[in-house]
Amino acid sequence: MRNAVEYFRSWFGHFEQQLSWRRPDPWLCVPAMALIALGTLMVLDTTYFLGRERAGDAFHFFRLHLVHVGAGLLICVIISQFSLAGLRRLVVPLGAIAIVLLIVVWIPGLGVVRGHARRWVRLGPVLAEPSELVKFALVFFLSDFLAKRQETIQEFARGALPALIVVAPVTLLVLMQPDFGATVMIVVLLFALLYAAGARPRHLAAAGGCAFAVLALQAVARPYRIRRFVAFFDPWRTARTAGFQLIQSFIALGGGGGLGRGLGAGRQKMFYLPEAHTDFVFAVITEDFGIIGALVVFLLFGTLLFRGMRIARMEPDPFASLLAVGLTVLLSLQALMNMAVVIGLVPTKGLPLPFLSYGGTSMVMALAELGALLALSRRPAVR
Repeated sequence: MRNAVEYFRSWFGHFEQQLSWRRPDPWLCVPAMALIALGTLMVLDTTYFLGRERAGDAFHFFRLHLVHVGAGLLICVIISQFSLAGLRRLVVPLGAIAIVLLIVVWIPGLGVVRGHARRWVRLGPVLAEPSELVKFALVFFLSDFLAKRQETIQEFARGALPALIVVAPVTLLVLMQPDFGATVMIVVLLFALLYAAGARPRHLAAAGGCAFAVLALQAVARPYRIRRFVAFFDPWRTARTAGFQLIQSFIALGGGGGLGRGLGAGRQKMFYLPEAHTDFVFAVITEDFGIIGALVVFLLFGTLLFRGMRIARMEPDPFASLLAVGLTVLLSLQALMNMAVVIGLVPTKGLPLPFLSYGGTSMVMALAELGALLALSRRPAVR
């Protein structure tokens, strides 16, 4: 019994050393909390009729969203208290869990298939999307991997190439689900971190050209992706099929005007705009709050981008600096890509809007990313 007590005290003392109880950074907290508050309003707005139709309860999805936000905030608070040593200790367990979940997706009874895609894992009452955790885990792994290769990063064979070789199987597993949007984000994260680590631009250009060619081939490898590209260039040609969602998004964007119709007054969420509560929530925000509301959302994400890159610039530790870059790119670039899809600048990719879209795994992981950024911002070097 005495040995058990001593072991517990030793374990708790070690865990406590990984934490750093300091006040939160308002430049990260305030924009994120504003986005979460707006997202909660929009989930209530966009799922009221959906809940009545699918679950017989208008507030079914709203209550689930509150659970997701609560779980995410708890994880955010815990991670935000970790010291740099504590964050570094997350590299291996995060990577191991992510790989296991990517494999579990293919196990019958655990992997869930929806719309010919195998992207989810059923763990009791929880339905998780492993690709969201994979992106988070890759940021930690690549930050640690590249930080240890600062002296050789400009040599392709000893710098960029090992990172490309390690990430390739993970990317392939995600692409096989298939999840093209997550695959694109993983590739972008890889090259962003390689560039931040100091890899030669000409090496990245050559590797990027190969990656682009592979992604381009995959983009036209399946009939539904070809239909998406056709709909992207001329949605009115397929207004009743592949172009329907983009046209309805345009109607929502145009209907909002300068100041919007008002909260809850938008019409496109009423079964006109598919995925109004997830991938296309930005269109509903613009319809309700107009261009002004869209600009506010853009400004809030811009603040997160500016603050995250400021942390990366001021951080002397290579691992911490790369981690800040990866987390910031993961949050801000995914938001930018989602908004670009909604306004028709890029083809539909199925990426949620961080903090705003309905979705359990995406919300929890966005808040986990915020927590890690908060932990980095509390280091004395970046005050």
